[in-house]
Amino acid sequence: MNEVFQNMLTRVSVKKYKPDEVKREWIEKIVEAGIAAPSGRNWQAPIVLAITNKTWRDKLSQINAKIMGMSDGFDPFYGAPVVLVVLADKSRNTYLYDGSLVMENMLLATHSLGLGGCWIHRAKETFETEEGKALLKSIGLEGDYEGIGNCVIGYPDGELPNVKPRVKNRIYYID
Repeated sequence: MNEVFQNMLTRVSVKKYKPDEVKREWIEKIVEAGIAAPSGRNWQAPIVLAITNKTWRDKLSQINAKIMGMSDGFDPFYGAPVVLVVLADKSRNTYLYDGSLVMENMLLATHSLGLGGCWIHRAKETFETEEGKALLKSIGLEGDYEGIGNCVIGYPDGELPNVKPRVKNRIYYID
């Protein structure tokens, strides 16, 4: 089977990571694959925050857990050392779709490198909070951005989960 198809059909969400640092060059390749995703009218509205700084990573985890209603110490990022946050300019009418394509490209690139990845929701809610807005402002990022998703990546801690069977009767051919 073609390597690209094999990668798409075997990617799974990883929910337990080793604390080991991910090579910077791999993070760069993953982000590069993400921003190569198609976008409406080629506006390329999504941006990516590649977060390896533990203080930032832990702060985002804390905000995310709070939004979930979880207690202190819960890590919705499953211990992953890297968080790739996708934000998109809301003035573009395709921003949500464009950002979702960035997320998928990054997840596929992550898997192709032998790393684990998982899409973690609540990026929208995170960056609607005053804390989230302050984090963006602290790096000089201002504008009407919406959080699309958090792509957590790292080295899986243990065996990868099995690919779950696909739900039947989801394809209709119209000849």
